[in-house]
Amino acid sequence: MASTLRKIPFSVQILLGLVLGVALGFLARANDLAWLTSTLDTVGGLFVQLLKLAVPPLVFTAIVVSVVSLRGVANAARLALKTLLWFGITALIAVTIGIGLGLLTDPGRGVNLDPAGATAPKTTGSWIDFLTGIVPTNPVGAFVEGNVLQIVFLALVVGAAALLVGDPAEPFVQFNRSVLAIVQKALWWVIRLAPIGTLGLIGNAVASYGWDLLAPLAKFTTAVYVGCALVLFVVYPVLLVAAGRLNPLRFFAGAWPAIQLAFVSRSSVGTMPVTQRSVERLGVPREYASFAVPFGATTKMDGCAAIYPALAAIFVAQVFGVNLGVTDYLLIAFVSVVGSAATAGLTGAIVMLTLTLSTLGLPLAGAGLLLAIDPILDMMRTATNVAGQAVVPTIVAAREGTLDRAAYDSAGKRDLIEPVEPAENERLAPVPA
Repeated sequence: MASTLRKIPFSVQILLGLVLGVALGFLARANDLAWLTSTLDTVGGLFVQLLKLAVPPLVFTAIVVSVVSLRGVANAARLALKTLLWFGITALIAVTIGIGLGLLTDPGRGVNLDPAGATAPKTTGSWIDFLTGIVPTNPVGAFVEGNVLQIVFLALVVGAAALLVGDPAEPFVQFNRSVLAIVQKALWWVIRLAPIGTLGLIGNAVASYGWDLLAPLAKFTTAVYVGCALVLFVVYPVLLVAAGRLNPLRFFAGAWPAIQLAFVSRSSVGTMPVTQRSVERLGVPREYASFAVPFGATTKMDGCAAIYPALAAIFVAQVFGVNLGVTDYLLIAFVSVVGSAATAGLTGAIVMLTLTLSTLGLPLAGAGLLLAIDPILDMMRTATNVAGQAVVPTIVAAREGTLDRAAYDSAGKRDLIEPVEPAENERLAPVPA
Protein backbone atom coordinates (compact mmCIF):
# COMPACT_ATOMS: atom_id res chain seq x y z
CA MET A 1 0.00 0.00 0.00
CA ALA A 2 2.76 2.42 0.96
CA SER A 3 4.71 1.63 -2.21
CA THR A 4 1.57 2.25 -4.28
CA LEU A 5 1.03 5.65 -2.66
CA ARG A 6 4.64 6.62 -3.34
CA LYS A 7 4.01 6.09 -7.05
CA ILE A 8 1.21 8.69 -7.00
CA PRO A 9 2.58 12.24 -7.40
CA PHE A 10 2.28 14.20 -4.17
CA SER A 11 0.26 16.96 -5.86
CA VAL A 12 -2.24 14.34 -7.04
CA GLN A 13 -2.46 12.95 -3.50
CA ILE A 14 -3.34 16.41 -2.18
CA LEU A 15 -5.87 16.92 -4.98
CA LEU A 16 -7.49 13.59 -4.14
CA GLY A 17 -7.63 14.61 -0.47
CA LEU A 18 -9.22 17.90 -1.48
CA VAL A 19 -11.90 16.27 -3.64
CA LEU A 20 -12.67 13.56 -1.08
CA GLY A 21 -12.78 16.15 1.71
CA VAL A 22 -15.31 18.30 -0.18
CA ALA A 23 -17.44 15.22 -0.91
CA LEU A 24 -17.39 14.05 2.71
CA GLY A 25 -18.09 17.59 3.91
CA PHE A 26 -21.20 17.92 1.77
CA LEU A 27 -22.27 14.41 2.80
CA ALA A 28 -21.94 15.30 6.49
CA ARG A 29 -23.80 18.59 6.04
CA ALA A 30 -26.60 17.23 3.86
CA ASN A 31 -27.33 14.32 6.20
CA ASP A 32 -26.51 16.10 9.48
CA LEU A 33 -23.82 13.54 10.34
CA ALA A 34 -22.29 15.08 13.44
CA TRP A 35 -19.89 12.17 13.91
CA LEU A 36 -18.44 12.66 10.44
CA THR A 37 -18.06 16.41 10.94
CA SER A 38 -16.35 15.77 14.26
CA THR A 39 -14.01 13.21 12.67
CA LEU A 40 -13.05 15.60 9.87
CA ASP A 41 -12.47 18.36 12.42
CA THR A 42 -10.24 16.07 14.50
CA VAL A 43 -8.19 14.92 11.50
CA GLY A 44 -7.65 18.46 10.22
CA GLY A 45 -7.00 19.81 13.72
CA LEU A 46 -4.36 17.18 14.45
CA PHE A 47 -2.54 18.01 11.23
CA VAL A 48 -2.42 21.72 12.12
CA GLN A 49 -1.36 20.88 15.70
CA LEU A 50 1.53 18.80 14.39
CA LEU A 51 2.66 21.72 12.24
CA LYS A 52 2.38 24.13 15.17
CA LEU A 53 4.32 21.75 17.40
CA ALA A 54 7.41 22.25 15.26
CA VAL A 55 7.05 26.04 14.98
CA PRO A 56 8.98 27.31 18.08
CA PRO A 57 12.16 25.20 17.64
CA LEU A 58 12.00 25.53 13.85
CA VAL A 59 11.73 29.32 13.86
CA PHE A 60 14.40 29.86 16.52
CA THR A 61 17.03 27.51 15.13
CA ALA A 62 16.38 28.44 11.48
CA ILE A 63 16.81 32.16 12.15
CA VAL A 64 19.86 31.71 14.39
CA VAL A 65 21.56 29.53 11.77
CA SER A 66 20.49 31.80 8.90
CA VAL A 67 21.81 34.95 10.60
CA VAL A 68 25.14 33.29 11.34
CA SER A 69 25.22 31.97 7.75
CA LEU A 70 25.36 35.55 6.53
CA ARG A 71 29.03 35.44 7.53
CA GLY A 72 29.66 33.43 4.39
CA VAL A 73 27.61 35.67 2.09
CA ALA A 74 29.29 38.49 0.24
CA ASN A 75 27.64 41.88 0.83
CA ALA A 76 25.34 40.32 3.46
CA ALA A 77 24.13 43.67 4.82
CA ARG A 78 23.19 44.87 1.36
CA LEU A 79 21.34 41.63 0.63
CA ALA A 80 19.40 41.92 3.89
CA LEU A 81 18.45 45.54 3.15
CA LYS A 82 17.39 44.70 -0.41
CA THR A 83 15.30 41.81 0.88
CA LEU A 84 13.51 44.12 3.33
CA LEU A 85 13.05 46.71 0.57
CA TRP A 86 11.39 44.20 -1.73
CA PHE A 87 9.25 42.93 1.14
CA GLY A 88 8.02 46.51 1.54
CA ILE A 89 7.52 47.10 -2.19
CA THR A 90 5.44 43.97 -2.73
CA ALA A 91 3.44 44.62 0.46
CA LEU A 92 2.64 48.15 -0.73
CA ILE A 93 1.48 46.86 -4.11
CA ALA A 94 -0.65 44.19 -2.42
CA VAL A 95 -2.35 46.58 0.00
CA THR A 96 -3.02 49.00 -2.86
CA ILE A 97 -4.79 46.22 -4.73
CA GLY A 98 -6.75 45.36 -1.59
CA ILE A 99 -7.88 48.97 -1.10
CA GLY A 100 -8.71 49.30 -4.80
CA LEU A 101 -10.86 46.17 -4.77
CA GLY A 102 -12.57 47.34 -1.59
CA LEU A 103 -13.50 50.68 -3.18
CA LEU A 104 -14.60 48.94 -6.37
CA THR A 105 -16.72 46.16 -4.84
CA ASP A 106 -18.05 47.78 -1.61
CA PRO A 107 -17.91 44.38 0.18
CA GLY A 108 -19.89 45.55 3.22
CA ARG A 109 -22.81 47.15 1.36
CA GLY A 110 -26.04 45.20 1.69
CA VAL A 111 -24.61 42.62 4.07
CA ASN A 112 -27.45 41.21 6.15
CA LEU A 113 -25.54 40.58 9.36
CA ASP A 114 -26.36 42.05 12.75
CA PRO A 115 -23.24 43.95 13.86
CA ALA A 116 -24.70 44.35 17.35
CA GLY A 117 -24.34 40.63 17.90
CA ALA A 118 -20.68 40.54 16.94
CA THR A 119 -18.09 40.32 19.69
CA ALA A 120 -14.43 41.20 19.53
CA PRO A 121 -12.12 38.20 19.12
CA LYS A 122 -10.15 37.05 22.16
CA THR A 123 -6.87 37.75 20.38
CA THR A 124 -6.57 41.41 19.44
CA GLY A 125 -3.76 43.73 18.49
CA SER A 126 -2.78 47.34 18.99
CA TRP A 127 0.39 49.27 18.31
CA ILE A 128 1.26 49.30 22.01
CA ASP A 129 0.63 45.56 22.32
CA PHE A 130 2.59 44.97 19.13
CA LEU A 131 5.64 47.01 20.18
CA THR A 132 5.72 45.87 23.81
CA GLY A 133 4.91 42.30 22.80
CA ILE A 134 8.06 41.97 20.68
CA VAL A 135 10.33 41.71 23.74
CA PRO A 136 9.49 38.75 26.02
CA THR A 137 9.54 39.15 29.78
CA ASN A 138 10.59 35.51 30.01
CA PRO A 139 12.42 33.76 27.14
CA VAL A 140 11.08 30.38 28.22
CA GLY A 141 7.55 31.79 28.26
CA ALA A 142 7.86 32.80 24.60
CA PHE A 143 8.41 29.15 23.67
CA VAL A 144 5.76 27.81 26.04
CA GLU A 145 3.14 30.22 24.73
CA GLY A 146 4.27 29.80 21.12
CA ASN A 147 4.66 33.56 20.65
CA VAL A 148 6.39 33.50 17.27
CA LEU A 149 7.05 37.23 17.18
CA GLN A 150 8.98 37.06 20.45
CA ILE A 151 10.81 33.92 19.29
CA VAL A 152 11.87 35.76 16.13
CA PHE A 153 13.18 38.65 18.24
CA LEU A 154 15.16 36.30 20.49
CA ALA A 155 16.55 34.40 17.51
CA LEU A 156 17.68 37.58 15.75
CA VAL A 157 19.44 38.85 18.88
CA VAL A 158 21.08 35.50 19.64
CA GLY A 159 22.05 34.96 16.00
CA ALA A 160 23.60 38.43 15.73
CA ALA A 161 25.50 37.89 18.98
CA ALA A 162 26.79 34.51 17.82
CA LEU A 163 27.85 36.08 14.51
CA LEU A 164 29.89 38.74 16.32
CA VAL A 165 31.38 36.33 18.88
CA GLY A 166 32.78 34.16 16.09
CA ASP A 167 34.67 30.93 16.81
CA PRO A 168 33.78 30.65 20.54
CA ALA A 169 30.09 30.49 19.54
CA GLU A 170 30.64 27.71 16.98
CA PRO A 171 29.57 24.84 19.35
CA PHE A 172 26.32 26.70 20.02
CA VAL A 173 25.76 27.28 16.30
CA GLN A 174 26.44 23.61 15.56
CA PHE A 175 23.94 22.63 18.26
CA ASN A 176 21.28 24.85 16.64
CA ARG A 177 22.11 23.40 13.24
CA SER A 178 21.66 19.88 14.63
CA VAL A 179 18.33 20.75 16.27
CA LEU A 180 17.20 22.38 13.02
CA ALA A 181 18.05 19.22 11.07
CA ILE A 182 16.12 17.06 13.55
CA VAL A 183 13.06 19.36 13.49
CA GLN A 184 13.12 19.48 9.70
CA LYS A 185 13.29 15.69 9.56
CA ALA A 186 10.23 15.38 11.81
CA LEU A 187 8.42 18.12 9.89
CA TRP A 188 8.93 16.30 6.60
CA TRP A 189 7.05 13.36 8.14
CA VAL A 190 4.19 15.73 8.98
CA ILE A 191 4.25 17.20 5.48
CA ARG A 192 3.81 13.69 4.11
CA LEU A 193 0.47 13.64 5.94
CA ALA A 194 -0.72 16.72 4.03
CA PRO A 195 -3.20 14.77 1.82
CA ILE A 196 -4.93 13.43 4.95
CA GLY A 197 -4.77 16.84 6.60
CA THR A 198 -6.29 18.37 3.46
CA LEU A 199 -9.17 15.92 3.61
CA GLY A 200 -9.94 16.85 7.21
CA LEU A 201 -9.47 20.62 6.89
CA ILE A 202 -11.48 21.06 3.69
CA GLY A 203 -14.10 18.53 4.74
CA ASN A 204 -14.68 20.24 8.07
CA ALA A 205 -14.88 23.67 6.41
CA VAL A 206 -17.56 22.46 4.00
CA ALA A 207 -19.47 20.55 6.69
CA SER A 208 -19.37 23.46 9.14
CA TYR A 209 -20.00 26.40 6.83
CA GLY A 210 -21.45 25.17 3.54
CA TRP A 211 -23.03 28.01 1.58
CA ASP A 212 -25.22 29.33 4.38
CA LEU A 213 -22.56 31.48 6.00
CA LEU A 214 -20.79 32.22 2.75
CA ALA A 215 -23.89 33.65 1.07
CA PRO A 216 -24.03 36.99 2.95
CA LEU A 217 -20.26 37.31 2.73
CA ALA A 218 -19.90 36.11 -0.86
CA LYS A 219 -18.82 39.49 -2.19
CA PHE A 220 -16.16 39.88 0.50
CA THR A 221 -14.90 36.30 0.06
CA THR A 222 -14.71 36.75 -3.70
CA ALA A 223 -12.85 40.04 -3.32
CA VAL A 224 -10.23 38.40 -1.05
CA TYR A 225 -9.68 35.55 -3.50
CA VAL A 226 -9.56 37.87 -6.51
CA GLY A 227 -7.12 40.21 -4.74
CA CYS A 228 -4.82 37.34 -3.78
CA ALA A 229 -5.05 35.89 -7.29
CA LEU A 230 -4.10 39.26 -8.83
CA VAL A 231 -1.00 39.48 -6.62
CA LEU A 232 -0.13 35.81 -7.09
CA PHE A 233 -0.67 35.47 -10.84
CA VAL A 234 -0.25 39.04 -12.13
CA VAL A 235 1.92 41.15 -9.81
CA TYR A 236 4.54 38.50 -9.03
CA PRO A 237 4.96 37.43 -12.69
CA VAL A 238 5.28 41.07 -13.79
CA LEU A 239 7.94 41.69 -11.13
CA LEU A 240 9.81 38.53 -12.12
CA VAL A 241 9.93 39.70 -15.74
CA ALA A 242 10.53 43.41 -15.11
CA ALA A 243 12.93 43.22 -12.16
CA GLY A 244 14.62 39.87 -12.66
CA ARG A 245 14.21 39.09 -16.38
CA LEU A 246 12.87 35.69 -15.37
CA ASN A 247 10.28 33.38 -16.89
CA PRO A 248 7.29 33.30 -14.48
CA LEU A 249 6.26 29.82 -15.63
CA ARG A 250 9.56 28.43 -14.43
CA PHE A 251 9.05 30.14 -11.09
CA PHE A 252 5.62 28.59 -10.56
CA ALA A 253 6.94 25.20 -11.66
CA GLY A 254 9.56 25.39 -8.92
CA ALA A 255 7.53 27.11 -6.19
CA TRP A 256 4.23 25.27 -6.69
CA PRO A 257 4.89 22.56 -4.05
CA ALA A 258 5.22 25.26 -1.38
CA ILE A 259 2.23 27.27 -2.64
CA GLN A 260 0.10 24.13 -2.75
CA LEU A 261 1.06 23.02 0.78
CA ALA A 262 0.49 26.54 2.11
CA PHE A 263 -3.05 26.52 0.70
CA VAL A 264 -4.05 23.39 2.60
CA SER A 265 -1.98 23.85 5.77
CA ARG A 266 -2.66 27.59 6.26
CA SER A 267 0.77 27.94 7.87
CA SER A 268 3.68 29.88 6.38
CA VAL A 269 6.07 28.59 9.04
CA GLY A 270 4.89 25.01 8.63
CA THR A 271 5.51 25.30 4.90
CA MET A 272 8.95 26.89 5.38
CA PRO A 273 11.10 23.78 4.70
CA VAL A 274 9.29 23.20 1.40
CA THR A 275 9.56 26.89 0.52
CA GLN A 276 13.30 26.92 1.15
CA ARG A 277 13.75 23.69 -0.77
CA SER A 278 11.84 25.16 -3.73
CA VAL A 279 13.75 28.46 -3.66
CA GLU A 280 17.09 26.64 -3.63
CA ARG A 281 15.96 24.46 -6.54
CA LEU A 282 15.12 27.68 -8.41
CA GLY A 283 18.79 28.61 -8.23
CA VAL A 284 18.91 30.93 -5.21
CA PRO A 285 22.19 30.41 -3.28
CA ARG A 286 21.60 28.25 -0.22
CA GLU A 287 23.34 30.63 2.18
CA TYR A 288 21.08 33.50 1.13
CA ALA A 289 17.93 31.35 0.93
CA SER A 290 18.55 30.09 4.47
CA PHE A 291 18.27 33.70 5.65
CA ALA A 292 15.56 35.12 3.37
CA VAL A 293 13.03 32.27 3.59
CA PRO A 294 12.88 31.88 7.40
CA PHE A 295 12.80 35.65 7.79
CA GLY A 296 10.06 35.95 5.17
CA ALA A 297 8.04 33.11 6.71
CA THR A 298 7.62 35.20 9.86
CA THR A 299 7.34 38.72 8.42
CA LYS A 300 6.34 38.57 4.72
CA MET A 301 2.53 38.33 4.51
CA ASP A 302 1.05 39.90 1.37
CA GLY A 303 -2.16 37.91 1.77
CA CYS A 304 -2.74 38.05 5.54
CA ALA A 305 -1.19 41.44 6.26
CA ALA A 306 -1.94 43.49 3.13
CA ILE A 307 -4.85 42.37 0.94
CA TYR A 308 -7.03 40.91 3.68
CA PRO A 309 -6.87 43.67 6.34
CA ALA A 310 -7.41 46.33 3.67
CA LEU A 311 -10.57 44.66 2.39
CA ALA A 312 -11.69 43.70 5.90
CA ALA A 313 -11.29 47.26 7.21
CA ILE A 314 -13.43 48.61 4.35
CA PHE A 315 -15.97 45.83 4.98
CA VAL A 316 -16.20 46.59 8.71
CA ALA A 317 -16.43 50.34 8.10
CA GLN A 318 -19.33 49.86 5.67
CA VAL A 319 -21.18 47.44 7.95
CA PHE A 320 -20.94 49.90 10.86
CA GLY A 321 -21.70 52.92 8.67
CA VAL A 322 -18.29 54.60 9.07
CA ASN A 323 -16.93 56.66 6.17
CA LEU A 324 -13.22 56.27 5.50
CA GLY A 325 -11.15 59.11 4.10
CA VAL A 326 -7.84 59.36 2.26
CA THR A 327 -5.94 59.51 5.57
CA ASP A 328 -7.57 56.25 6.66
CA TYR A 329 -6.49 54.49 3.47
CA LEU A 330 -2.94 55.76 3.94
CA LEU A 331 -3.02 54.39 7.49
CA ILE A 332 -4.13 51.00 6.15
CA ALA A 333 -1.16 51.00 3.78
CA PHE A 334 1.22 52.04 6.57
CA VAL A 335 0.00 49.32 8.93
CA SER A 336 0.27 46.68 6.20
CA VAL A 337 3.84 47.54 5.26
CA VAL A 338 5.17 48.10 8.79
CA GLY A 339 3.08 45.79 10.95
CA SER A 340 3.04 42.58 8.92
CA ALA A 341 5.30 40.84 11.47
CA ALA A 342 2.28 40.78 13.79
CA THR A 343 0.86 37.84 11.82
CA ALA A 344 3.95 35.81 12.78
CA GLY A 345 3.51 33.12 10.15
CA LEU A 346 0.78 31.17 11.94
CA THR A 347 -2.69 30.29 10.72
CA GLY A 348 -5.07 33.18 10.77
CA ALA A 349 -4.64 36.97 10.55
CA ILE A 350 -6.88 38.16 13.38
CA VAL A 351 -4.09 40.02 15.21
CA MET A 352 -3.20 41.94 12.05
CA LEU A 353 -6.85 42.72 11.35
CA THR A 354 -7.51 44.01 14.87
CA LEU A 355 -4.28 46.03 14.68
CA THR A 356 -5.63 47.69 11.52
CA LEU A 357 -9.09 48.25 12.99
CA SER A 358 -7.70 49.76 16.20
CA THR A 359 -5.44 52.09 14.20
CA LEU A 360 -8.46 53.33 12.23
CA GLY A 361 -10.66 53.54 15.31
CA LEU A 362 -13.12 50.97 13.95
CA PRO A 363 -15.04 48.59 16.25
CA LEU A 364 -12.97 45.51 17.02
CA ALA A 365 -16.22 43.56 17.17
CA GLY A 366 -16.26 43.87 13.38
CA ALA A 367 -13.56 41.21 13.22
CA GLY A 368 -16.03 38.83 14.85
CA LEU A 369 -18.26 39.05 11.77
CA LEU A 370 -15.51 37.42 9.70
CA LEU A 371 -14.34 34.72 12.11
CA ALA A 372 -16.77 32.11 10.81
CA ILE A 373 -15.29 32.08 7.31
CA ASP A 374 -11.69 32.83 8.29
CA PRO A 375 -10.39 29.28 7.54
CA ILE A 376 -11.76 29.50 3.99
CA LEU A 377 -10.12 32.89 3.45
CA ASP A 378 -6.89 31.84 5.13
CA MET A 379 -6.13 29.15 2.54
CA MET A 380 -5.76 31.64 -0.31
CA ARG A 381 -4.12 34.25 1.93
CA THR A 382 -1.40 31.83 3.06
CA ALA A 383 -0.74 30.60 -0.49
CA THR A 384 -0.15 34.23 -1.48
CA ASN A 385 2.09 34.77 1.54
CA VAL A 386 4.32 31.83 0.66
CA ALA A 387 4.52 32.76 -3.02
CA GLY A 388 5.77 36.19 -1.95
CA GLN A 389 8.29 34.60 0.39
CA ALA A 390 9.69 32.68 -2.60
CA VAL A 391 9.47 35.49 -5.15
CA VAL A 392 11.49 38.09 -3.22
CA PRO A 393 14.71 36.08 -2.72
CA THR A 394 14.46 34.91 -6.32
CA ILE A 395 14.26 38.50 -7.60
CA VAL A 396 17.00 39.74 -5.26
CA ALA A 397 19.34 36.90 -6.27
CA ALA A 398 18.65 37.59 -9.95
CA ARG A 399 19.37 41.31 -9.58
CA GLU A 400 22.56 40.57 -7.61
CA GLY A 401 23.76 38.19 -10.31
CA THR A 402 23.95 35.23 -7.91
CA LEU A 403 20.96 33.29 -9.24
CA ASP A 404 21.83 30.02 -10.97
CA ARG A 405 19.84 30.68 -14.13
CA ALA A 406 20.47 27.20 -15.50
CA ALA A 407 18.84 25.74 -12.39
CA TYR A 408 16.01 28.28 -12.66
CA ASP A 409 15.35 27.52 -16.33
CA SER A 410 15.26 23.78 -15.61
CA ALA A 411 12.61 24.17 -12.89
CA GLY A 412 9.62 22.07 -13.80
CA LYS A 413 11.71 19.83 -16.04
CA ARG A 414 12.81 17.96 -12.92
CA ASP A 415 10.69 16.29 -10.27
CA LEU A 416 9.81 19.32 -8.16
CA ILE A 417 6.23 18.47 -7.32
CA GLU A 418 7.34 15.84 -4.83
CA PRO A 419 8.26 17.26 -1.40
CA VAL A 420 11.46 15.21 -1.43
CA GLU A 421 13.39 15.51 1.79
CA PRO A 422 16.75 17.17 1.12
CA ALA A 423 19.77 14.96 1.19
CA GLU A 424 22.43 15.48 3.81
CA ASN A 425 24.63 17.40 1.38
CA GLU A 426 21.73 19.69 0.47
CA ARG A 427 20.99 20.88 3.99
CA LEU A 428 22.15 24.24 5.28
CA ALA A 429 25.74 24.73 4.26
CA PRO A 430 28.39 24.98 6.99
CA VAL A 431 29.31 28.49 7.96
CA PRO A 432 32.78 29.41 6.71
CA ALA A 433 35.21 30.45 9.42
